[in-house]
Amino acid sequence: MNYNVEVLLENHEAFVTFLNTSLREFNNEHSRYHKEIRKVGAVQPLNVIVSNDNEWIGGLTAEVYWDWLEINKFWFSKEYRRQGLGEKLLLQAEATAIRMGATKALLTTYDFQARSFYEARGYIVVGEIKDYPPGSSYYTMVKHLV
Repeated sequence: MNYNVEVLLENHEAFVTFLNTSLREFNNEHSRYHKEIRKVGAVQPLNVIVSNDNEWIGGLTAEVYWDWLEINKFWFSKEYRRQGLGEKLLLQAEATAIRMGATKALLTTYDFQARSFYEARGYIVVGEIKDYPPGSSYYTMVKHLV
């Protein structure tokens, strides 16, 4: 078998598209769940936006699929933290996700971000990568919603 190996230290959109398409096809072939999720409307977006005087001050982006709420981003401007808004927002997102069919929630966080915040609200650490980034840890956390 004859082949070449090439190392590129730059973005290559066509190659990334090739790999994404190939991996998607492989997953579809081997997992009915992956194949079903690709149907239009199977992944349901969930965005909760907090604003003050028409200015965004924070919020949450997530998706609901496979009976899971996957929280992708969750952030507030510094001056609005520690006022109960985060808990209110998280509870609202979870309640909305339950109505959308979610029974569990998944998120990731660094130890310098919000691990203790999530633990206080019922999330448990199911995975940890130590020293990522150096001197820190990266956590995967889950919670049963119902």
